[in-house]
Amino acid sequence: MSGEEEKSLANTLKALPDLLRIEQTYGLLATIVKQWGVGNAVSILLNTMRRTGLVNSVMSLLNFRLDKIAPNLFVSMWDVFGDREAIISEDKRITFREMKDRVLRAANGLKDLGIKPRDAVAELLYNESEYFELFFACTLIGSSMPFLNWHMRKEELTEAINRASPKALVLDEEAVETIVSIKDKLKTVEHFIVVGKSAPEGMLLWEDLISKSSDEMPETNILFALNPYTAGTTGVPKNVNYFDAWSYAFSELAEAPRVPFGEYLKLVVMGFSFPYWFKGLQIEDEITHNMRTLTATPLYHAGVIVSWAPLLLFGGTAVLMRSFDPEDFLRLIEKERINWSFVAPTLLQRILALPDEVKRKYNLSSMRSLICAAAPCPPEVKRETNDLFIQQGCKEEPFIEYYGSAETAIITVLIPKDYIEKPKRIESVGKPRCGFGRIYDEEKGEWCLPNKVGTVLSRTAPTVSLKYTGSPEKIKDAFKVINGEEWFDDGLLGYMDEDDFLYLTGRAKEMIISGGVNILPNELEEIIVKHPKVLDVGVIRAPDKDLGEVPAAVVQLKKGEKATEEEIIEYCKKGNVN
Repeated sequence: MSGEEEKSLANTLKALPDLLRIEQTYGLLATIVKQWGVGNAVSILLNTMRRTGLVNSVMSLLNFRLDKIAPNLFVSMWDVFGDREAIISEDKRITFREMKDRVLRAANGLKDLGIKPRDAVAELLYNESEYFELFFACTLIGSSMPFLNWHMRKEELTEAINRASPKALVLDEEAVETIVSIKDKLKTVEHFIVVGKSAPEGMLLWEDLISKSSDEMPETNILFALNPYTAGTTGVPKNVNYFDAWSYAFSELAEAPRVPFGEYLKLVVMGFSFPYWFKGLQIEDEITHNMRTLTATPLYHAGVIVSWAPLLLFGGTAVLMRSFDPEDFLRLIEKERINWSFVAPTLLQRILALPDEVKRKYNLSSMRSLICAAAPCPPEVKRETNDLFIQQGCKEEPFIEYYGSAETAIITVLIPKDYIEKPKRIESVGKPRCGFGRIYDEEKGEWCLPNKVGTVLSRTAPTVSLKYTGSPEKIKDAFKVINGEEWFDDGLLGYMDEDDFLYLTGRAKEMIISGGVNILPNELEEIIVKHPKVLDVGVIRAPDKDLGEVPAAVVQLKKGEKATEEEIIEYCKKGNVN
Protein backbone atom coordinates (compact mmCIF):
# COMPACT_ATOMS: atom_id res chain seq x y z
CA MET A 1 0.00 0.00 0.00
CA SER A 2 1.44 3.37 -1.04
CA GLY A 3 1.76 6.35 1.26
CA GLU A 4 -1.24 8.06 -0.38
CA GLU A 5 -3.35 4.91 -0.03
CA GLU A 6 -2.40 4.58 3.65
CA LYS A 7 -3.35 8.22 4.19
CA SER A 8 -6.70 7.68 2.41
CA LEU A 9 -7.51 4.63 4.52
CA ALA A 10 -6.49 6.43 7.72
CA ASN A 11 -8.70 9.42 6.84
CA THR A 12 -11.63 7.11 6.10
CA LEU A 13 -11.27 5.31 9.44
CA LYS A 14 -10.94 8.64 11.25
CA ALA A 15 -14.22 9.86 9.72
CA LEU A 16 -16.21 6.73 10.62
CA PRO A 17 -17.28 7.72 14.18
CA ASP A 18 -18.93 10.90 12.88
CA LEU A 19 -20.58 9.00 10.03
CA LEU A 20 -22.01 6.38 12.37
CA ARG A 21 -23.85 9.08 14.30
CA ILE A 22 -26.04 10.23 11.42
CA GLU A 23 -29.28 8.63 10.21
CA GLN A 24 -28.20 8.87 6.59
CA THR A 25 -25.44 6.26 7.07
CA TYR A 26 -27.74 3.62 8.50
CA GLY A 27 -30.47 4.50 6.04
CA LEU A 28 -28.19 4.17 3.01
CA LEU A 29 -26.67 0.85 4.15
CA ALA A 30 -30.10 -0.56 5.00
CA THR A 31 -31.42 0.48 1.59
CA ILE A 32 -28.53 -1.23 -0.19
CA VAL A 33 -29.13 -4.49 1.71
CA LYS A 34 -32.89 -4.25 1.16
CA GLN A 35 -32.62 -3.64 -2.59
CA TRP A 36 -29.82 -6.12 -3.24
CA GLY A 37 -31.23 -8.77 -0.92
CA VAL A 38 -29.01 -10.40 1.74
CA GLY A 39 -28.10 -13.40 -0.42
CA ASN A 40 -27.33 -11.26 -3.45
CA ALA A 41 -25.32 -8.81 -1.31
CA VAL A 42 -23.10 -11.65 -0.09
CA SER A 43 -22.64 -12.91 -3.66
CA ILE A 44 -21.82 -9.42 -4.96
CA LEU A 45 -19.23 -8.81 -2.24
CA LEU A 46 -17.59 -12.22 -2.63
CA ASN A 47 -17.49 -11.83 -6.40
CA THR A 48 -15.92 -8.39 -5.99
CA MET A 49 -13.27 -9.77 -3.63
CA ARG A 50 -12.50 -12.56 -6.08
CA ARG A 51 -12.16 -10.13 -8.96
CA THR A 52 -9.81 -7.85 -7.02
CA GLY A 53 -7.78 -10.62 -5.39
CA LEU A 54 -8.88 -9.77 -1.86
CA VAL A 55 -10.49 -13.17 -1.33
CA ASN A 56 -7.04 -14.80 -1.38
CA SER A 57 -5.40 -12.25 0.90
CA VAL A 58 -5.06 -12.90 4.62
CA MET A 59 -4.27 -9.25 5.26
CA SER A 60 -6.90 -7.90 2.89
CA LEU A 61 -6.66 -4.35 4.21
CA LEU A 62 -3.11 -4.19 2.85
CA ASN A 63 -4.60 -4.57 -0.62
CA PHE A 64 -7.50 -2.21 0.02
CA ARG A 65 -7.98 -0.18 -3.16
CA LEU A 66 -11.36 1.48 -3.50
CA ASP A 67 -10.47 2.59 -7.03
CA LYS A 68 -10.26 -1.10 -7.99
CA ILE A 69 -13.05 -2.37 -5.74
CA ALA A 70 -15.69 0.12 -6.97
CA PRO A 71 -15.67 -0.81 -10.70
CA ASN A 72 -15.55 -4.51 -9.91
CA LEU A 73 -18.46 -4.04 -7.52
CA PHE A 74 -20.58 -2.76 -10.41
CA VAL A 75 -19.62 -5.63 -12.69
CA SER A 76 -20.22 -8.14 -9.89
CA MET A 77 -23.68 -6.68 -9.35
CA TRP A 78 -24.45 -7.07 -13.06
CA ASP A 79 -23.27 -10.69 -12.88
CA VAL A 80 -25.47 -11.50 -9.90
CA PHE A 81 -28.57 -9.90 -11.40
CA GLY A 82 -27.80 -11.54 -14.77
CA ASP A 83 -31.21 -12.28 -16.31
CA ARG A 84 -33.06 -9.47 -14.53
CA GLU A 85 -34.14 -6.70 -16.91
CA ALA A 86 -31.88 -3.68 -16.64
CA ILE A 87 -33.25 -1.35 -19.34
CA ILE A 88 -36.57 -1.29 -21.18
CA SER A 89 -36.46 1.13 -24.10
CA GLU A 90 -39.38 1.03 -26.54
CA ASP A 91 -39.25 -2.51 -28.01
CA LYS A 92 -35.86 -3.40 -26.44
CA ARG A 93 -35.67 -5.28 -23.15
CA ILE A 94 -32.03 -5.58 -22.06
CA THR A 95 -30.90 -7.81 -19.19
CA PHE A 96 -28.02 -7.01 -16.85
CA ARG A 97 -25.99 -9.76 -18.51
CA GLU A 98 -26.53 -8.20 -21.93
CA MET A 99 -25.86 -4.71 -20.58
CA LYS A 100 -22.61 -5.89 -18.98
CA ASP A 101 -21.39 -7.34 -22.27
CA ARG A 102 -22.17 -4.16 -24.21
CA VAL A 103 -20.70 -1.87 -21.52
CA LEU A 104 -17.40 -3.77 -21.40
CA ARG A 105 -17.17 -3.77 -25.19
CA ALA A 106 -17.94 -0.04 -25.28
CA ALA A 107 -15.30 0.65 -22.62
CA ASN A 108 -12.67 -1.30 -24.53
CA GLY A 109 -13.75 0.31 -27.79
CA LEU A 110 -13.32 3.81 -26.34
CA LYS A 111 -9.89 2.90 -24.98
CA ASP A 112 -8.92 1.55 -28.41
CA LEU A 113 -9.83 4.97 -29.85
CA GLY A 114 -7.32 6.52 -27.48
CA ILE A 115 -9.71 7.74 -24.78
CA LYS A 116 -7.68 8.12 -21.59
CA PRO A 117 -8.63 8.73 -17.94
CA ARG A 118 -10.21 12.18 -17.44
CA ASP A 119 -10.82 12.60 -21.17
CA ALA A 120 -14.38 13.72 -21.88
CA VAL A 121 -16.77 11.74 -24.10
CA ALA A 122 -19.82 13.93 -24.70
CA GLU A 123 -23.28 12.55 -25.47
CA LEU A 124 -26.07 13.98 -27.61
CA LEU A 125 -28.63 11.22 -27.15
CA TYR A 126 -32.33 10.89 -26.52
CA ASN A 127 -33.83 8.65 -23.85
CA GLU A 128 -32.37 5.41 -25.18
CA SER A 129 -30.43 2.44 -23.83
CA GLU A 130 -27.16 3.53 -25.44
CA TYR A 131 -27.05 6.48 -23.03
CA PHE A 132 -26.48 4.07 -20.14
CA GLU A 133 -24.06 1.90 -22.06
CA LEU A 134 -21.93 4.97 -22.68
CA PHE A 135 -22.30 6.22 -19.11
CA PHE A 136 -21.16 2.96 -17.52
CA ALA A 137 -18.34 2.53 -20.07
CA CYS A 138 -17.03 6.03 -19.33
CA THR A 139 -17.32 5.43 -15.60
CA LEU A 140 -15.25 2.24 -15.78
CA ILE A 141 -12.38 3.84 -17.72
CA GLY A 142 -12.40 7.13 -15.81
CA SER A 143 -13.86 9.46 -18.43
CA SER A 144 -16.46 12.16 -17.91
CA MET A 145 -19.64 12.27 -20.02
CA PRO A 146 -20.92 15.82 -20.63
CA PHE A 147 -24.74 15.78 -20.95
CA LEU A 148 -25.67 17.78 -24.03
CA ASN A 149 -29.13 19.29 -24.38
CA TRP A 150 -30.61 18.39 -27.77
CA HIS A 151 -32.92 21.40 -27.58
CA MET A 152 -30.02 23.84 -27.96
CA ARG A 153 -29.51 25.95 -31.05
CA LYS A 154 -26.42 25.28 -33.14
CA GLU A 155 -24.35 28.13 -31.73
CA GLU A 156 -25.30 27.17 -28.16
CA LEU A 157 -24.47 23.54 -28.83
CA THR A 158 -21.11 24.50 -30.31
CA GLU A 159 -20.26 26.57 -27.24
CA ALA A 160 -21.40 23.86 -24.83
CA ILE A 161 -19.31 21.18 -26.56
CA ASN A 162 -16.23 23.37 -26.71
CA ARG A 163 -16.52 24.28 -23.04
CA ALA A 164 -16.30 20.60 -22.07
CA SER A 165 -13.45 19.89 -24.53
CA PRO A 166 -14.53 16.31 -25.32
CA LYS A 167 -12.26 14.01 -27.25
CA ALA A 168 -15.25 12.06 -28.60
CA LEU A 169 -18.92 12.78 -29.23
CA VAL A 170 -21.60 10.07 -29.23
CA LEU A 171 -24.76 11.26 -30.99
CA ASP A 172 -28.12 9.95 -32.11
CA GLU A 173 -28.49 9.63 -35.87
CA GLU A 174 -31.25 12.26 -35.76
CA ALA A 175 -28.60 14.79 -34.68
CA VAL A 176 -26.14 13.96 -37.45
CA GLU A 177 -27.23 16.80 -39.74
CA THR A 178 -26.83 19.35 -36.94
CA ILE A 179 -23.39 18.08 -35.90
CA VAL A 180 -22.14 17.91 -39.49
CA SER A 181 -23.07 21.58 -39.92
CA ILE A 182 -20.94 22.63 -36.89
CA LYS A 183 -18.29 19.91 -37.05
CA ASP A 184 -15.52 22.25 -38.18
CA LYS A 185 -16.16 24.50 -35.17
CA LEU A 186 -15.70 21.73 -32.60
CA LYS A 187 -12.15 22.28 -31.41
CA THR A 188 -11.33 19.06 -29.54
CA VAL A 189 -13.57 16.31 -30.93
CA GLU A 190 -11.52 13.64 -32.69
CA HIS A 191 -14.13 10.87 -32.90
CA PHE A 192 -17.82 11.09 -33.85
CA ILE A 193 -19.84 7.97 -32.98
CA VAL A 194 -23.41 7.58 -34.21
CA VAL A 195 -26.17 5.62 -32.49
CA GLY A 196 -28.37 4.38 -35.31
CA LYS A 197 -28.26 2.44 -38.54
CA SER A 198 -26.02 4.65 -40.68
CA ALA A 199 -23.25 7.18 -40.28
CA PRO A 200 -21.71 9.62 -42.76
CA GLU A 201 -18.11 9.32 -43.87
CA GLY A 202 -15.74 10.20 -41.08
CA MET A 203 -18.10 8.99 -38.35
CA LEU A 204 -18.23 5.58 -36.64
CA LEU A 205 -21.33 3.54 -35.79
CA TRP A 206 -21.85 2.71 -32.10
CA GLU A 207 -22.77 -0.86 -33.01
CA ASP A 208 -19.55 -1.28 -34.98
CA LEU A 209 -17.55 0.02 -32.01
CA ILE A 210 -19.19 -2.54 -29.74
CA SER A 211 -19.14 -5.53 -32.10
CA LYS A 212 -15.43 -5.15 -32.87
CA SER A 213 -14.28 -4.68 -29.25
CA SER A 214 -13.32 -7.11 -26.49
CA ASP A 215 -15.78 -8.15 -23.78
CA GLU A 216 -12.97 -8.54 -21.22
CA MET A 217 -12.79 -6.31 -18.16
CA PRO A 218 -10.72 -3.28 -19.21
CA GLU A 219 -8.06 -1.71 -17.07
CA THR A 220 -10.32 0.38 -14.87
CA ASN A 221 -9.85 3.90 -13.54
CA ILE A 222 -13.27 4.59 -12.03
CA LEU A 223 -14.66 8.09 -12.22
CA PHE A 224 -18.43 8.58 -12.07
CA ALA A 225 -19.13 10.01 -15.52
CA LEU A 226 -21.86 12.40 -14.31
CA ASN A 227 -21.25 15.71 -16.05
CA PRO A 228 -24.35 17.93 -16.48
CA TYR A 229 -24.64 21.53 -17.61
CA THR A 230 -26.31 24.43 -15.88
CA ALA A 231 -27.10 28.03 -16.76
CA GLY A 232 -28.57 28.79 -13.37
CA THR A 233 -25.95 31.03 -11.77
CA THR A 234 -24.43 33.35 -14.35
CA GLY A 235 -26.64 32.99 -17.42
CA VAL A 236 -24.24 31.08 -19.69
CA PRO A 237 -23.99 27.33 -20.27
CA LYS A 238 -21.59 25.90 -17.70
CA ASN A 239 -20.26 22.37 -17.39
CA VAL A 240 -20.49 21.04 -13.82
CA ASN A 241 -17.85 18.57 -12.63
CA TYR A 242 -19.97 16.04 -10.72
CA PHE A 243 -17.36 13.42 -11.60
CA ASP A 244 -14.88 14.82 -9.04
CA ALA A 245 -17.52 15.47 -6.39
CA TRP A 246 -18.92 11.94 -6.33
CA SER A 247 -15.70 10.07 -7.17
CA TYR A 248 -13.04 11.39 -4.81
CA ALA A 249 -13.98 8.89 -2.08
CA PHE A 250 -13.52 6.03 -4.56
CA SER A 251 -10.94 7.14 -7.09
CA GLU A 252 -7.36 8.36 -7.28
CA LEU A 253 -8.27 10.15 -10.51
CA ALA A 254 -10.63 12.61 -8.85
CA GLU A 255 -9.43 15.98 -7.62
CA ALA A 256 -9.66 16.75 -3.90
CA PRO A 257 -12.53 18.84 -2.48
CA ARG A 258 -12.00 22.19 -0.74
CA VAL A 259 -12.82 20.81 2.73
CA PRO A 260 -11.25 18.26 5.11
CA PHE A 261 -11.78 14.63 4.07
CA GLY A 262 -14.04 13.84 7.02
CA GLU A 263 -16.47 16.64 6.16
CA TYR A 264 -16.41 15.67 2.48
CA LEU A 265 -17.13 12.00 3.25
CA LYS A 266 -20.06 13.00 5.47
CA LEU A 267 -21.48 15.12 2.66
CA VAL A 268 -21.07 12.21 0.19
CA VAL A 269 -22.97 9.85 2.49
CA MET A 270 -25.69 12.46 2.97
CA GLY A 271 -25.89 12.98 -0.78
CA PHE A 272 -26.11 9.28 -1.57
CA SER A 273 -28.77 8.78 1.13
CA PHE A 274 -31.62 10.09 -1.05
CA PRO A 275 -32.94 6.56 -1.92
CA TYR A 276 -33.49 6.00 1.81
CA TRP A 277 -35.57 9.18 2.11
CA PHE A 278 -37.41 8.25 -1.10
CA LYS A 279 -38.85 5.08 0.49
CA GLY A 280 -36.04 2.75 -0.56
CA LEU A 281 -36.76 0.48 2.40
CA GLN A 282 -40.41 0.05 1.37
CA ILE A 283 -40.05 -0.47 -2.39
CA GLU A 284 -40.13 -4.03 -3.72
CA ASP A 285 -41.77 -5.23 -6.89
CA GLU A 286 -43.95 -8.29 -6.28
CA ILE A 287 -42.34 -10.21 -9.16
CA THR A 288 -38.77 -8.96 -9.62
CA HIS A 289 -38.34 -7.70 -6.03
CA ASN A 290 -36.51 -4.55 -7.14
CA MET A 291 -37.08 -0.92 -7.94
CA ARG A 292 -38.71 -0.35 -11.33
CA THR A 293 -38.22 3.21 -12.50
CA LEU A 294 -39.83 5.28 -15.24
CA THR A 295 -37.83 8.06 -16.90
CA ALA A 296 -40.17 10.47 -18.67
CA THR A 297 -37.94 13.55 -18.79
CA PRO A 298 -34.77 14.15 -20.86
CA LEU A 299 -31.72 12.29 -19.59
CA TYR A 300 -29.48 15.33 -20.16
CA HIS A 301 -31.15 17.10 -17.21
CA ALA A 302 -29.17 16.89 -13.92
CA GLY A 303 -32.34 16.33 -11.88
CA VAL A 304 -33.25 13.26 -13.92
CA ILE A 305 -30.28 11.37 -12.45
CA VAL A 306 -32.66 10.68 -9.56
CA SER A 307 -34.92 8.80 -11.97
CA TRP A 308 -32.32 6.23 -13.02
CA ALA A 309 -30.17 6.10 -9.87
CA PRO A 310 -31.77 2.75 -8.86
CA LEU A 311 -30.29 1.21 -12.03
CA LEU A 312 -26.87 2.56 -11.08
CA LEU A 313 -26.91 1.66 -7.39
CA PHE A 314 -29.32 -1.18 -6.72
CA GLY A 315 -29.97 -3.31 -9.78
CA GLY A 316 -33.20 -1.49 -10.52
CA THR A 317 -35.01 -1.78 -13.85
CA ALA A 318 -35.08 1.47 -15.88
CA VAL A 319 -38.01 2.04 -18.25
CA LEU A 320 -37.47 4.88 -20.72
CA MET A 321 -39.95 7.15 -22.48
CA ARG A 322 -38.59 8.71 -25.66
CA SER A 323 -40.93 11.64 -25.08
CA PHE A 324 -43.55 12.40 -22.45
CA ASP A 325 -47.22 11.72 -23.00
CA PRO A 326 -49.47 11.96 -19.91
CA GLU A 327 -51.69 8.98 -20.69
CA ASP A 328 -48.75 6.86 -21.81
CA PHE A 329 -47.06 7.68 -18.50
CA LEU A 330 -50.02 6.20 -16.61
CA ARG A 331 -50.20 3.25 -18.98
CA LEU A 332 -46.56 2.38 -18.42
CA ILE A 333 -46.93 2.59 -14.64
CA GLU A 334 -49.57 -0.12 -14.87
CA LYS A 335 -47.90 -2.23 -17.57
CA GLU A 336 -44.36 -2.18 -16.13
CA ARG A 337 -45.34 -2.07 -12.43
CA ILE A 338 -43.45 1.19 -11.92
CA ASN A 339 -42.72 2.07 -8.31
CA TRP A 340 -40.30 5.02 -8.70
CA SER A 341 -40.27 8.00 -11.06
CA PHE A 342 -39.02 11.58 -11.36
CA VAL A 343 -41.35 14.29 -12.69
CA ALA A 344 -41.40 18.06 -13.09
CA PRO A 345 -44.55 19.89 -11.89
CA THR A 346 -45.69 20.50 -15.48
CA LEU A 347 -45.87 16.74 -16.09
CA LEU A 348 -48.12 16.31 -13.07
CA GLN A 349 -50.33 19.17 -14.23
CA ARG A 350 -50.73 17.55 -17.65
CA ILE A 351 -51.62 14.22 -16.04
CA LEU A 352 -54.19 15.89 -13.80
CA ALA A 353 -55.67 17.69 -16.84
CA LEU A 354 -56.53 14.38 -18.53
CA PRO A 355 -60.27 13.56 -18.72
CA ASP A 356 -61.52 11.62 -15.69
CA GLU A 357 -62.39 8.61 -17.83
CA VAL A 358 -58.75 8.41 -18.98
CA LYS A 359 -57.23 8.80 -15.52
CA ARG A 360 -59.52 6.09 -14.13
CA LYS A 361 -58.46 3.53 -16.77
CA TYR A 362 -55.16 2.66 -15.12
CA ASN A 363 -54.12 0.73 -12.02
CA LEU A 364 -51.46 2.85 -10.29
CA SER A 365 -51.14 0.72 -7.17
CA SER A 366 -47.47 -0.14 -7.81
CA MET A 367 -46.29 3.47 -7.41
CA ARG A 368 -44.44 4.23 -4.17
CA SER A 369 -42.18 7.21 -4.93
CA LEU A 370 -43.29 9.94 -7.32
CA ILE A 371 -40.40 12.38 -6.97
CA CYS A 372 -40.92 15.99 -8.06
CA ALA A 373 -38.38 18.78 -8.60
CA ALA A 374 -36.94 21.18 -11.23
CA ALA A 375 -39.48 23.96 -10.59
CA PRO A 376 -41.90 25.13 -7.87
CA CYS A 377 -44.85 22.76 -7.52
CA PRO A 378 -48.15 24.35 -6.41
CA PRO A 379 -49.51 22.79 -3.20
CA GLU A 380 -52.83 21.99 -4.87
CA VAL A 381 -50.99 19.96 -7.53
CA LYS A 382 -49.24 17.98 -4.80
CA ARG A 383 -52.55 17.22 -3.07
CA GLU A 384 -54.42 16.37 -6.29
CA THR A 385 -51.59 14.08 -7.39
CA ASN A 386 -51.81 12.14 -4.13
CA ASP A 387 -55.60 11.97 -4.45
CA LEU A 388 -55.38 10.57 -7.99
CA PHE A 389 -52.84 7.87 -7.18
CA ILE A 390 -54.65 6.78 -4.02
CA GLN A 391 -57.92 6.70 -5.96
CA GLN A 392 -56.22 4.44 -8.53
CA GLY A 393 -54.85 1.95 -6.04
CA CYS A 394 -51.90 3.40 -4.09
CA LYS A 395 -51.94 2.42 -0.44
CA GLU A 396 -50.26 5.66 0.67
CA GLU A 397 -49.35 9.09 -0.63
CA PRO A 398 -46.57 8.75 -3.27
CA PHE A 399 -45.70 12.46 -3.68
CA ILE A 400 -42.12 13.30 -2.68
CA GLU A 401 -40.30 16.54 -3.44
CA TYR A 402 -36.75 17.75 -3.29
CA TYR A 403 -34.99 21.05 -3.82
CA GLY A 404 -31.56 21.28 -5.42
CA SER A 405 -29.79 22.39 -8.55
CA ALA A 406 -27.23 21.11 -11.05
CA GLU A 407 -24.47 22.54 -8.86
CA THR A 408 -25.76 21.24 -5.53
CA ALA A 409 -27.59 17.99 -6.32
CA ILE A 410 -30.28 17.26 -3.71
CA ILE A 411 -30.38 19.45 -0.61
CA THR A 412 -33.84 19.26 0.99
CA VAL A 413 -36.37 16.43 0.91
CA LEU A 414 -40.12 16.48 1.57
CA ILE A 415 -41.62 13.07 2.36
CA PRO A 416 -45.27 12.12 2.98
CA LYS A 417 -44.67 11.70 6.74
CA ASP A 418 -43.76 15.39 6.90
CA TYR A 419 -46.97 16.80 5.48
CA ILE A 420 -49.19 14.15 7.05
CA GLU A 421 -47.91 15.23 10.49
CA LYS A 422 -48.34 18.94 9.67
CA PRO A 423 -50.38 19.73 6.51
CA LYS A 424 -48.80 23.21 6.24
CA ARG A 425 -45.50 21.54 5.30
CA ILE A 426 -46.85 20.51 1.89
CA GLU A 427 -46.20 24.12 0.92
CA SER A 428 -42.48 23.61 1.65
CA VAL A 429 -39.76 21.77 -0.25
CA GLY A 430 -38.79 19.74 2.80
CA LYS A 431 -35.84 20.01 5.15
CA PRO A 432 -32.08 19.59 4.56
CA ARG A 433 -31.41 15.86 4.55
CA CYS A 434 -28.93 15.32 1.70
CA GLY A 435 -26.82 18.38 2.46
CA PHE A 436 -26.80 21.50 4.61
CA GLY A 437 -29.04 24.49 3.94
CA ARG A 438 -29.47 27.81 5.77
CA ILE A 439 -31.01 31.25 5.27
CA TYR A 440 -28.75 34.32 5.23
CA ASP A 441 -29.67 37.94 5.94
CA GLU A 442 -27.72 39.99 3.37
CA GLU A 443 -28.35 43.34 5.06
CA LYS A 444 -27.33 42.27 8.57
CA GLY A 445 -24.64 39.84 7.48
CA GLU A 446 -25.92 37.05 9.71
CA TRP A 447 -27.97 33.86 9.61
CA CYS A 448 -31.71 34.41 9.72
CA LEU A 449 -33.93 33.37 12.58
CA PRO A 450 -36.86 30.98 11.81
CA ASN A 451 -39.56 32.42 9.50
CA LYS A 452 -37.34 35.31 8.36
CA VAL A 453 -36.95 35.59 4.57
CA GLY A 454 -33.39 35.70 3.25
CA THR A 455 -30.99 34.20 0.74
CA VAL A 456 -31.04 30.40 0.50
CA LEU A 457 -27.49 28.99 0.84
CA SER A 458 -26.27 25.39 0.79
CA ARG A 459 -23.29 23.06 1.29
CA THR A 460 -23.31 19.65 -0.39
CA ALA A 461 -20.77 17.18 -1.78
CA PRO A 462 -20.90 18.79 -5.25
CA THR A 463 -20.53 22.36 -3.94
CA VAL A 464 -17.32 21.67 -1.99
CA SER A 465 -15.80 20.26 -5.20
CA LEU A 466 -17.53 22.58 -7.65
CA LYS A 467 -15.67 23.65 -10.76
CA TYR A 468 -16.98 24.83 -14.11
CA THR A 469 -15.09 23.03 -16.87
CA GLY A 470 -14.17 25.48 -19.61
CA SER A 471 -15.22 28.55 -17.61
CA PRO A 472 -13.40 28.41 -14.24
CA GLU A 473 -13.75 32.15 -13.74
CA LYS A 474 -17.50 31.73 -13.17
CA ILE A 475 -16.93 30.02 -9.83
CA LYS A 476 -16.41 33.33 -8.02
CA ASP A 477 -20.06 34.27 -8.64
CA ALA A 478 -21.40 31.06 -7.15
CA PHE A 479 -20.41 31.33 -3.48
CA LYS A 480 -20.63 33.43 -0.37
CA VAL A 481 -17.87 32.92 2.20
CA ILE A 482 -19.29 33.06 5.72
CA ASN A 483 -17.06 32.50 8.74
CA GLY A 484 -14.45 30.96 6.46
CA GLU A 485 -16.88 28.48 4.87
CA GLU A 486 -18.08 28.45 1.25
CA TRP A 487 -21.87 28.44 0.85
CA PHE A 488 -23.41 28.05 -2.59
CA ASP A 489 -25.84 30.79 -3.63
CA ASP A 490 -28.40 29.72 -6.23
CA GLY A 491 -30.11 33.11 -6.23
CA LEU A 492 -33.22 31.94 -4.36
CA LEU A 493 -35.08 33.61 -1.51
CA GLY A 494 -36.95 31.79 1.23
CA TYR A 495 -37.29 31.03 4.92
CA MET A 496 -37.06 28.07 7.27
CA ASP A 497 -39.61 27.37 9.96
CA GLU A 498 -38.87 26.22 13.52
CA ASP A 499 -38.47 22.63 12.29
CA ASP A 500 -36.04 23.59 9.49
CA PHE A 501 -38.52 23.10 6.65
CA LEU A 502 -37.64 25.34 3.72
CA TYR A 503 -40.25 27.54 2.04
CA LEU A 504 -39.13 29.20 -1.20
CA THR A 505 -40.57 32.66 -1.79
CA GLY A 506 -38.85 33.94 -4.93
CA ARG A 507 -35.70 34.31 -6.99
CA ALA A 508 -33.18 37.09 -6.88
CA LYS A 509 -32.23 36.49 -10.48
CA GLU A 510 -34.28 36.77 -13.63
CA MET A 511 -34.30 33.13 -14.67
CA ILE A 512 -37.66 31.89 -16.00
CA ILE A 513 -38.45 28.24 -15.25
CA SER A 514 -41.02 26.94 -17.72
CA GLY A 515 -42.06 23.34 -17.23
CA GLY A 516 -38.82 22.64 -15.37
CA VAL A 517 -36.65 24.14 -18.15
CA ASN A 518 -34.45 27.19 -17.52
CA ILE A 519 -35.02 30.07 -19.95
CA LEU A 520 -32.83 33.16 -19.94
CA PRO A 521 -34.70 36.39 -20.81
CA ASN A 522 -31.68 37.91 -22.55
CA GLU A 523 -31.54 35.03 -25.07
CA LEU A 524 -35.08 35.83 -26.22
CA GLU A 525 -34.45 39.56 -26.14
CA GLU A 526 -31.42 39.12 -28.42
CA ILE A 527 -33.66 37.48 -31.05
CA ILE A 528 -36.67 39.81 -30.84
CA VAL A 529 -34.63 43.01 -30.95
CA LYS A 530 -33.25 41.95 -34.35
CA HIS A 531 -36.74 42.19 -35.85
CA PRO A 532 -36.65 45.12 -38.31
CA LYS A 533 -39.72 46.74 -36.73
CA VAL A 534 -38.57 46.42 -33.08
CA LEU A 535 -36.82 49.26 -31.25
CA ASP A 536 -36.50 47.66 -27.81
CA VAL A 537 -37.80 44.68 -25.84
CA GLY A 538 -37.90 43.36 -22.28
CA VAL A 539 -38.73 39.73 -21.48
CA ILE A 540 -40.34 38.96 -18.13
CA ARG A 541 -41.96 35.91 -16.54
CA ALA A 542 -45.72 35.41 -16.66
CA PRO A 543 -47.80 32.79 -14.80
CA ASP A 544 -49.06 29.82 -16.80
CA LYS A 545 -51.45 27.13 -15.57
CA ASP A 546 -49.69 24.36 -17.51
CA LEU A 547 -46.00 25.30 -17.46
CA GLY A 548 -45.90 27.23 -14.18
CA GLU A 549 -44.49 30.29 -15.87
CA VAL A 550 -43.66 31.36 -19.41
CA PRO A 551 -41.71 34.21 -21.01
CA ALA A 552 -43.70 37.34 -21.85
CA ALA A 553 -42.20 40.02 -24.06
CA VAL A 554 -42.90 43.75 -23.71
CA VAL A 555 -42.08 45.10 -27.18
CA GLN A 556 -41.49 48.71 -28.22
CA LEU A 557 -41.83 49.17 -31.96
CA LYS A 558 -39.96 51.69 -34.01
CA LYS A 559 -41.80 54.91 -34.72
CA GLY A 560 -44.42 54.44 -37.43
CA GLU A 561 -44.14 50.63 -37.46
CA LYS A 562 -46.96 48.16 -36.83
CA ALA A 563 -46.66 44.49 -35.94
CA THR A 564 -48.95 41.83 -34.53
CA GLU A 565 -48.26 39.41 -31.68
CA GLU A 566 -48.39 36.53 -34.14
CA GLU A 567 -45.80 38.19 -36.39
CA ILE A 568 -43.30 38.55 -33.52
CA ILE A 569 -43.88 34.96 -32.36
CA GLU A 570 -43.33 33.62 -35.86
CA TYR A 571 -40.11 35.61 -36.09
CA CYS A 572 -38.93 34.08 -32.80
CA LYS A 573 -39.58 30.59 -34.12
CA LYS A 574 -37.50 31.26 -37.21
CA GLY A 575 -34.78 32.86 -35.12
CA ASN A 576 -34.38 29.68 -33.04
CA VAL A 577 -33.76 27.47 -36.07
CA ASN A 578 -30.10 28.41 -36.51
